[in-house]
Amino acid sequence: MDIRQLRYFVHIANSGSLSRAADICRISQPSLSLQIKNLEEGLGIQLLLRHARGITLTEQGRLLYEHACHILKEMDRAHDALQSSATQLVGDVSVGIPTSACRGLARDLMVNAKRDLPGISIRIVEAMTAGLDEWIESGKLDVALLYNHKAFSNVAWTEMMVEDLLLVVPPESEYAGRECISFRELQRIPLILPGPPNVLRTVIEYHFARLDMEMNVDIDCDSLPAIAQLVRVGHNTIMPHFAMSHEFAAGHFKALNIVDPVPSWRLSVVLSKRTLNMRISEAVAELLATTIRGMMQSGEWRGRTS
Repeated sequence: MDIRQLRYFVHIANSGSLSRAADICRISQPSLSLQIKNLEEGLGIQLLLRHARGITLTEQGRLLYEHACHILKEMDRAHDALQSSATQLVGDVSVGIPTSACRGLARDLMVNAKRDLPGISIRIVEAMTAGLDEWIESGKLDVALLYNHKAFSNVAWTEMMVEDLLLVVPPESEYAGRECISFRELQRIPLILPGPPNVLRTVIEYHFARLDMEMNVDIDCDSLPAIAQLVRVGHNTIMPHFAMSHEFAAGHFKALNIVDPVPSWRLSVVLSKRTLNMRISEAVAELLATTIRGMMQSGEWRGRTS
């Protein structure tokens, strides 16, 4: 079994046809059939089922397909790493961004990347922080922006800011005319919040527990767009300003500062030490940090240094 045979096999699996795969691979169909026959004989198993409608994978073929895709992806990443280390910064980098920050950050990050790192292809992964924490620790992500991240041994991080959390209400709310609200008053306000183990939920629960208060959660919702829609029809939530900046600017929502105490979280740019191409991942991590600093300086992202 060699890399060439694996590539041929994956193309056949993806196309479902020897003839189409032969065209893609730029090889004659008899030569392609011979390569797959040699692969099957070398492994001692049947990988493909041939029928009138084309080709499907056997159970063992599906298992090999999963491994082959992973092997070929890692080979391509290794090739990118060698190329970028020898010349310019070239390759693929995955960047995890929490849901509450992705909408506001993605555009600026990609514009800056196209200008400053044109040889690097960035794949943005939007998810809740709990999932991003796991993926950055395991090496499934190269870089991430995380709230109150876990201090794993195989990640490095740069702390960016402390971001305060606000009570977000619709304009017709009885609280909309106020500038601030005490944390104790939140006890009687029904809230929409992401469910556990979301970091925002954990921060809010921590403060309620410290004050020996009961939290009034009306709806558990892990979707930021859904939370925004629910606030539009009269519900309340707790979010950082950046997560709802478009709605605040349009006058759709009102924000109240929460005081005594002020709930907040820390944002950090995190770099996985398990990345296959440290050089380009470091460049993207620095670009992410620079982009965030620029948005803080312009006032677009409200945060404070610790």
